Amino acid sequence: MPERDEQETKRLAVANKRVRYQVPGIEKIPVRRVVAFRGASGRVLSMDVFSPCQSGPSPVVVIPMAYPDPAGRLRGFGPVVSWAQLLAASGMAAVVYGAERPTEDVHAALNHVRSEADALGVDASRIRLFATSGNVTVGLATLMRDRQLRCAAFLYGYTMDLDGSTTVADSAAQFGFENACAGRSIDDLPFDVPILFVRAGQDQFPGLNAALDAVVRQALDRNAEIWLINHATASHGFDLDDASDVSGGVVQQALAFLRLHLRV
Repeated sequence: MPERDEQETKRLAVANKRVRYQVPGIEKIPVRRVVAFRGASGRVLSMDVFSPCQSGPSPVVVIPMAYPDPAGRLRGFGPVVSWAQLLAASGMAAVVYGAERPTEDVHAALNHVRSEADALGVDASRIRLFATSGNVTVGLATLMRDRQLRCAAFLYGYTMDLDGSTTVADSAAQFGFENACAGRSIDDLPFDVPILFVRAGQDQFPGLNAALDAVVRQALDRNAEIWLINHATASHGFDLDDASDVSGGVVQQALAFLRLHLRV
């Protein structure tokens, strides 16, 4: 199957990528695996916690997963691991996990982090979200349901279909991520929660920016606490492909946004 072989080649190429922006000490970030995490179906899933090198409970950033992955293979992908390490090296614990039912399992993961906060060394009152690309759909849907979350940062993400568009639904069907915001409207978002959207101005996926722009426009019409960085020359996945000072600066701004609202 030539088409399947091509898709596997592309998947492996992405799996080996890492965030180009780095900070000192990132290679020393430890990993702790939690095996007692149960998903929404009751199935045992795996969770990795990347902890900062500091004493005391740490603020924690959960990375939602929109791709069904009960075996947790995506937790080991370079983009996921390197972002988790980067967050930890910046003073925030980071949590990644395997998901069987993405829209539901993110809440199971959040509940586990909260109930086991002491054992994990994290501060359950300071949990935030970070996501990129297709995972942003689950991140947005999670904000709509979990009103304890007080901050989220989303990079070049698929958001939700508004005004009759089907871009996100079509892309979810094509690429295999869960369209967690299907049937939702902008009024389902909490307007008092700071949300950072980083827009890749040259995103190569058709309709992604149009959907994002509609979300931002309608949210701003309601005076929601939306933060926007438009990286005008960037393509999708610029954090993994572009080592320029500008792209590195945008990554730094995303980290600064999370630290600001985590009181790090």
